[in-house]
Amino acid sequence: MKTLIRGGWVIDPSQNINEPLDILMENGKIVKIEKNIPMINEKVIDASGKYIVPGLIDMHVHFREPGFEKKETIETGGLAAAAGGFTSVVCMPNTSPVIDHIDTIDYINEKGKNAACNIFMMGSITKNLEGIEMSPYKDLIKSGIVGITDDGKTVMNTRVMYEAMKEAKNLDLLVSTHCEDSNMVYDRSIHRGEISKQLNLEGIPPLAEEAIILRDIFLAEKTGAKIHIQHISTKRGVELVREAKKKGIKVSCEATPHHFTLTDQEILKKGSSAKMSPPLRTIEDVEAIKEGLVDGTIDVIATDHAPHTGEDKDKNLVEAANGIIGVETALGLALTEFVHEGKMSFEDLIKKMSYIPAKLLNIQKGTLKIGKDADITIIDLEKEWVVDKDRFYSKARNTPFDGRKLKGKAVMTIISGETKYLES
Repeated sequence: MKTLIRGGWVIDPSQNINEPLDILMENGKIVKIEKNIPMINEKVIDASGKYIVPGLIDMHVHFREPGFEKKETIETGGLAAAAGGFTSVVCMPNTSPVIDHIDTIDYINEKGKNAACNIFMMGSITKNLEGIEMSPYKDLIKSGIVGITDDGKTVMNTRVMYEAMKEAKNLDLLVSTHCEDSNMVYDRSIHRGEISKQLNLEGIPPLAEEAIILRDIFLAEKTGAKIHIQHISTKRGVELVREAKKKGIKVSCEATPHHFTLTDQEILKKGSSAKMSPPLRTIEDVEAIKEGLVDGTIDVIATDHAPHTGEDKDKNLVEAANGIIGVETALGLALTEFVHEGKMSFEDLIKKMSYIPAKLLNIQKGTLKIGKDADITIIDLEKEWVVDKDRFYSKARNTPFDGRKLKGKAVMTIISGETKYLES
């Protein structure tokens, strides 16, 4: 059965397309993209007044399965991702068991067959995330991982990280790094600053993040490995990446919507709902992250979707779990903050949420080229809506954005030619 998407405006950075076009899909692939494709017997999707873009890619999510299904599952996480416009996600390895063995990869791949989005995953840098012994990267690559990370933890042993980067360089494998010195997180509550003083908390200083960013950039320079700095949150961290790129070091980085929209002031309003790792920081840091996204220092917008139960979050700031959910609000926040404020073009935003993640991960996604999978997101740029956590597809409700007014939303998400989400 052929399906024709007609009447919409197509944006595809992979082909420098930014114009009104029709798209014809057949057998899960894109078979034609041009103006005024004649209708024969196709099913027709009317995209008038909407934008058609390559399926969005979130290269940093926690879907919690296996091991923590009370928080999220691949099924519920996939539904949430599709509702947010994401056709592909990359799951982090801090599951139970950890993604350090082909059996766990096979389990997730099997579960992913029925998910509402494409499920990719990263293997762990070290076995069981213990920071001691490297995982068997060659075996994990054969099973389908797209990178390695110990996300949630930092590989504190520099020798281990150095050897891991050397091996990753030989295997042309992306190393995605959680940069946070575990010896400097103190009470692991919130950003160390005026708010932490006000609440009589020790907090986490920016140096905890920046010291590891500097170390891992240096190791990447020495080994030639490709590193990706996860969820960057400080002004100096952005500057370090900018300086490294100027030197030609193979470094990329991502920022989350919460780190470019919220400051640590949010803690006073939302309490533990605004607690994450790395923590929300100052307005100076937020502005630096915005600048980094606009000038290209920060390559990707990723969510770090981190679902928790109410029990996990309903605690004081020291004991509460880190993290918020993000796949259902990320696009709306990014469109509202950047495109509608005139800070970034829509095309550049799509690059950061589709084309560039696909390139970094070396996956055949993020494009509307003929012959590629028909993974497509249709966006209503003018749709105004209010975040309502009780209507989320995710199992979790841990978000500080509940009640926030946004402009711009995915209204249809298509994977391999099949509609997985349709705005009601």
